[in-house]
Amino acid sequence: MTAPLTADAHDHGLAGDGTADDRPALQKLVDALGDATAADGRPRTVRVPAGRYLIRDRPVLWRSGVSLIGAGRGATCFALANPGAPTRPVPLAWFTTAQHGAGRDHHIADVTFAHFEIDGFGVETEGYEVLAKGLGLQYVLRGRFTDLYIHDTAATGFGCDFLQDTVVEGVLAERCGRQDPGEKMGGAGIGIGVGGWGPVERLAVTDCTATGNGTNGIFLELQQDDWAPPRGIRVTACHTEGNRYGISDWGADGLLVTGCTMLGNHVAGFDVSAQGTTSVGGRGGIVTGCVLDGNAGDGIALGNTPGPYAFRGNRVSGNGRYGYWQHNLAGGDQEPATDIVLESNDIHDNALDGIRVDAPLHEPAIFGNRIRNNGRRAAPETRGGGAGVHCGSLSLTDENADWLPGGHRGKRLTVGARDAGAGADADAEAGDRVTAGAGDEVTAVVTDNTATELTLAPERPGAETAWPGGTPGPGAAYRLPDAPAPRTGLTAAAAVTHPYVHGNRVRDDGHPRTQTHALWIAHEATWTGGRVSGNDFSGNASAATRFDSAPSGGRWRDNDG
Repeated sequence: MTAPLTADAHDHGLAGDGTADDRPALQKLVDALGDATAADGRPRTVRVPAGRYLIRDRPVLWRSGVSLIGAGRGATCFALANPGAPTRPVPLAWFTTAQHGAGRDHHIADVTFAHFEIDGFGVETEGYEVLAKGLGLQYVLRGRFTDLYIHDTAATGFGCDFLQDTVVEGVLAERCGRQDPGEKMGGAGIGIGVGGWGPVERLAVTDCTATGNGTNGIFLELQQDDWAPPRGIRVTACHTEGNRYGISDWGADGLLVTGCTMLGNHVAGFDVSAQGTTSVGGRGGIVTGCVLDGNAGDGIALGNTPGPYAFRGNRVSGNGRYGYWQHNLAGGDQEPATDIVLESNDIHDNALDGIRVDAPLHEPAIFGNRIRNNGRRAAPETRGGGAGVHCGSLSLTDENADWLPGGHRGKRLTVGARDAGAGADADAEAGDRVTAGAGDEVTAVVTDNTATELTLAPERPGAETAWPGGTPGPGAAYRLPDAPAPRTGLTAAAAVTHPYVHGNRVRDDGHPRTQTHALWIAHEATWTGGRVSGNDFSGNASAATRFDSAPSGGRWRDNDG
């Protein structure tokens, strides 16, 4: 009998009662439809009515031409579990190079996964296992992943690689990377390996949301360092919030990121660096029309790239350290980044510098930006405790305080009976996850503050509290470190050659002013050649410019202030 083009899961033995193991019946159905598709070339579809379908101890090996369509998020749910195989990852569907020989000539084609939920909470491996995903497919051609809700997986939620002529849309990934401490491979909401199809991979990731995931909300990662970083990838209208990183480019070429929001992520809203498996940063990307606000660390962190990269028309605001940070991590590309463009961005109210250059730049173009009211971390060192001090799950309140609003943004708060010492606070970077200290001492990162209340980052992405050992009791002693200085609109602390800095408004009109200078060339920097003209450098707290290292050559003219 010929296999039907559309098969109802209940008619083929799936119970959907949340108790019976539905994996064997689903595997048998996928195999039958896959065989039929291979025989006649006509793709098939599995329709899955509302219900909770248990996938236990083994994943389903997927077949080309077989689609899986549910009755909607919250209606059709696949619950993953591995009680009988504690060392085995259990994604819903998998097909990989290592396990199944996936490749360009042995791929999954013409599949749709749509309108269902994946609950990964039941999978717990003995050690972190990168394959403990919600979906784990490699080498997909003409795929469509739409209206999926994936949550609480041990590793990455949507973890599919090498997606050609594929659309990923309307995927909600929450609290994935549950077993990832934050520094392992994977552990993201949406993680996509790239490079397997060659220099062009035609992939659109659109209208997706990733919140509270262990590492990245969304990342693209080159999978072999001898592959060409691929072009053709677009990320549009996506929202990332409360992850370790919002959106990361770890090895694409010409990534387009448009109309996205990156809010409240623990280290950076947008990240380009050598943190991927191949230590290759992205290059040639364009980020435009995005909002990067309230991240505990940096709004944009860019490094380990030869360039170019362009950021145009973005709002970069309220972040706990820098608005834009140029840096290089050890182990990745260390050559100067060439042709970095910052154009028409609104960079304001960040805790320290609006733009910070800690790695060499060659021929950067910084023009038409509004860089204002940065350096918000201006409140002095303070200590407190006793009457009027009480803590919530994500807050500390001192009813007797009178803090500068926003003045402690990005600082590390120490709570406990023992004084941490200034050195420990100074060495801790904003955006690091909260860690328990020695004895009864604990630290947390301040994301913002009013005159009497500190708002704190969760102790890790997806957590509901800043306190790993329990909320401190009333009257707990606390300490906040002093404000660093200077805090500028634009700081150069590395070699900058032939810069073009034109038409920027770099000033502070706040009360009080906290951005000390428009432009600071630090003693370790060199500033050679280029043009600095037509900028408004007036109205900063201390002075328009500060040159601890004098610029060499170039043209400086028509700069107010």
